[in-house]
Amino acid sequence: MTIFAAAMLDPIFIKNGNFLIHTFGPEEIQRISSIAQDVYAIFSDEMTLKFLPQKRLQSVQQAEKLLKTNLLNFHAGKNYLHFITDELTGRVIGLIDIISPDTAKEHYDFSQYPHFIEFYLAGANAGKLIMSKLLPVFIEVIRGQNLKQLGAVVHRHNVSSIKVLKRSGFKLEAGFDSIQDFYKISFD
Repeated sequence: MTIFAAAMLDPIFIKNGNFLIHTFGPEEIQRISSIAQDVYAIFSDEMTLKFLPQKRLQSVQQAEKLLKTNLLNFHAGKNYLHFITDELTGRVIGLIDIISPDTAKEHYDFSQYPHFIEFYLAGANAGKLIMSKLLPVFIEVIRGQNLKQLGAVVHRHNVSSIKVLKRSGFKLEAGFDSIQDFYKISFD
C-alpha cells in the first residue's frame, strides 16, 4: 500500500466574476450562524443531494457543528473546506472540500491515497455553469500547492459533475463500486 505524504495546503482565495472561493476568515467566524443556514440549505436540497443522500443534514445546528468541525480539520490538515460565496448576496451557494490522504484512507480502499475533492452547489444554481467556471480555476491554484494527484469519486449517473470534472482535467481512472467511478488528475 502506497500513501502519499500529506501536504498541508495553503488557504485559497479566488475572485471569479461575482463569486468568491475562500476558506474561513474572520468574517465567516463572526457570521457562522448565517453561513450554517446557507450550508443547511445546500445539504437539505433535493437537487444537491440527488446522488448524495447520505450527506443530508437534519438541522441548522447540525450544519453549524459541521462548520466548526471543518474549521478545526482545516488547521489539523484533515480536510480543507472552501466556501463559494455569491458576492452580490453574501450567501454561500456552494462548497469545495479537499480531503487529505490520511482522511481519505479512513473512507476509501485504494492502493494509493491522493488528496480527494468534493464539491457541492445549491440546487437553485444548477445549470448556470457556475461550477464549470470555478472548479478549473480552483484546480489550477491547487496545482501550485505541491500535490501530485487529486482524486474524485462520483456517481456514474451524475452527468453534470462528471462534465465539470472532465472540464477541469480529471480522467476516468476506474470503477469505484457498483454505482460510482473514480476520477483522477495528476499534476506531474
